[in-house]
Amino acid sequence: MSEDESAGIFDINSKFMRTSLLIITVLLIFAGPTYVPYVLISLNIYYWASVLVGLALLIVGLVLLWFLVRKKIVQ
Repeated sequence: MSEDESAGIFDINSKFMRTSLLIITVLLIFAGPTYVPYVLISLNIYYWASVLVGLALLIVGLVLLWFLVRKKIVQ
């Protein structure tokens, strides 16, 4: 088995992985700071804790987007 065959579906250049990473990035950027704090507040989590979690998800999404742009997956 060669190195190319062992990577399979988890290869960063596979179409499945590129699509999955892009969907995860979009969810983190848009749903992270909006819906996650709303759900956390409805679960009686402190307001500031839920806002910080939403902000952290936004930052993770932006870093992932930066990674995808640098690898020329998103152009």
